[in-house]
Amino acid sequence: MKKIKTAIAGTGFMGKVHTENVRRLPNVEVAAVVGSRPETARKFAEAMSIPIATDNLNEVLANKEIEAIHICTPNVNHYPMSLAAIEAGKAVLCEKPMTMDVEEARKLVDAAKAKNAVNCVQHNLRYYPSVQQMRQMVAHGDLGEILIVQGTYSQDWLLYDTDWNWRLDRKENGPLRVMGDIGSHWMDMIQHLTGLSISAVCADLAIFHKERKRPKGSVETFSGKKAVAQDYQSFPIDTEDFGAVLLHLGTRARGAFTVSQMSAGRKNRFAFEIFGTKAGVSWDQESPDTLWIGHRNEPNQIIVKDASLFYPEAGAFADLPGGHSEGYDDSHKQVFKRFYARVADPSAPVDYPTFEDGLRGMILLRSVAESAQKRAWVDVPA
Repeated sequence: MKKIKTAIAGTGFMGKVHTENVRRLPNVEVAAVVGSRPETARKFAEAMSIPIATDNLNEVLANKEIEAIHICTPNVNHYPMSLAAIEAGKAVLCEKPMTMDVEEARKLVDAAKAKNAVNCVQHNLRYYPSVQQMRQMVAHGDLGEILIVQGTYSQDWLLYDTDWNWRLDRKENGPLRVMGDIGSHWMDMIQHLTGLSISAVCADLAIFHKERKRPKGSVETFSGKKAVAQDYQSFPIDTEDFGAVLLHLGTRARGAFTVSQMSAGRKNRFAFEIFGTKAGVSWDQESPDTLWIGHRNEPNQIIVKDASLFYPEAGAFADLPGGHSEGYDDSHKQVFKRFYARVADPSAPVDYPTFEDGLRGMILLRSVAESAQKRAWVDVPA
């Protein structure tokens, strides 16, 4: 089996997640890492046994043996790095949100088409087996016509004004923080599952900490809760801690969701419910193997992930038998498995999120921002 050599750009939380889960594929080798500084890249490479470490992206892009790259950097770097990789002839897998704005996203879509580049945006949360079972239930008509969607994505890692992460800086993150970081997942998921597009939004955004204490040093995502007292500098905050959105889904369905990074005790609660004319389904990422199915005139059901009992199309996203948990890491692996199948064979199906999905996500985020600014409903361009 020919080994595909890939590179990881980014040495933080997501860089680690991508590296570890790429290595679960038998035909892919992590050959290089790109860090923000030489010492950061070197330290990461030593910890992960990666042969090439550099702070120069062009060195990696010039390496003809490397066929793909993962962009796991702060959002401000997604567009220039992805574009450079496409132009260098590499396959590109980019974290979400894909870019800083719609215009950048559209340019990446066009560039990938022009170069016929394999491209993916990392909406890995689609690929829990139980979530894929929900998708097949919708597709097979088990729920009937979709009428209502609702849910939340709630975390607590930025609850205190001493909590810090690069996402709090608009220059690094972009104009929407919690909406861009986790609201993008919620909106992508509900469209993926129902096959319907969000057609209108009415949003409210709130900043609870108008000022935060920024450490004089870097802080990895989700690591702030372990931080000890140190020197801080005051930093004004102009991106939201919380958001709420009413939405239209397709022409008839309606819904609502909230997103928060200041919900005490909610570590990573990505939850949603879908209700149709026949039945409802509900799922929560903090209990990823459990799926709730609701009925009007018969007992409700709670089922545990078991590929042998799922629709075959959903069972294909489970690599372990029933009762053996498949969680967050596995969702990344499932995307990578399908992305690299396409890298190895251009005729393989595109069974993963693409830059087109990333562009759609940026259009939705722009509409949310416009709605919040106007305090009014905004139609989302098709």
